[in-house]
Amino acid sequence: MRIKPLLWAAALTALTLPLHAAAAEAQGSGDKPFLIVNGATIPVPHAEVVRKERAGKGAAQEAVSDEAIRDALATLEVLAQEAEKKGLDKRDDVQAVLALQRKELLVKLVQDDFVKTHAIPEERIKSEYDKAKAKAGDTEYLARHILVEDEKLAKDLIAQLKKNKKLKFEDLAKKHSKDSSAEEGGNLGWMAPASLVPEFAQAMTALKKGAYTEAPVKSRFGWHLIKLEDVRKLDFPAYDKVKANISRQLMQIDFRKYVDDLRSSAKVETPAS
Repeated sequence: MRIKPLLWAAALTALTLPLHAAAAEAQGSGDKPFLIVNGATIPVPHAEVVRKERAGKGAAQEAVSDEAIRDALATLEVLAQEAEKKGLDKRDDVQAVLALQRKELLVKLVQDDFVKTHAIPEERIKSEYDKAKAKAGDTEYLARHILVEDEKLAKDLIAQLKKNKKLKFEDLAKKHSKDSSAEEGGNLGWMAPASLVPEFAQAMTALKKGAYTEAPVKSRFGWHLIKLEDVRKLDFPAYDKVKANISRQLMQIDFRKYVDDLRSSAKVETPAS
């Protein structure tokens, strides 16, 4: 259990929806032929899908030329025709994959359409930022902790620290903590109290620099020993620096609600076996 910040500004996690599938952008050319292979017409939109995909992956200029695209599509078509001659496209597993790939593309198009038609208002983004800033407060803390499963072990570790002044808190963390921070001696990095579970935050903020909790702290994760290393003024990020990230996360929240609404109104049945 790694304790991580939950605030927009602290997380700064660029969570994005999958948008702009290449196929969605290859519109407007209709059935205009780009290539004909064994009588089968390959329309221009197919070429544009391949071109955009290659360009998006940073392909060299020659790889996105008409000649290179024709060569790729000709090979693709010849092999596809051979598979159809052999009846491979009729297999149940192949049909299942093709059907699912079509639906995955449609999902991307729905997401794209949702983003285009549901802009996040500026005032909502600013309100979210203001709430996060107020919740974060003006101080952040550098702490270590040891997380164990039972109170008895936690009390025993505290007793060891009191008895042996040369014993290092971080050494006990490396040996006993079940948290992923154990490898770093229990170091959790700089954190705002609002990003932590209340029991942990309350105990941590009550400590003086260099001190550790003299009684185990219980949370839903287990029993904690907490040591406060340092305190400093919180330098909260400016609105303009986190505005785009907040907007993306709010868009994800809205899209999840949109999906939940669709699911709640859908009739989903499990056939009897």
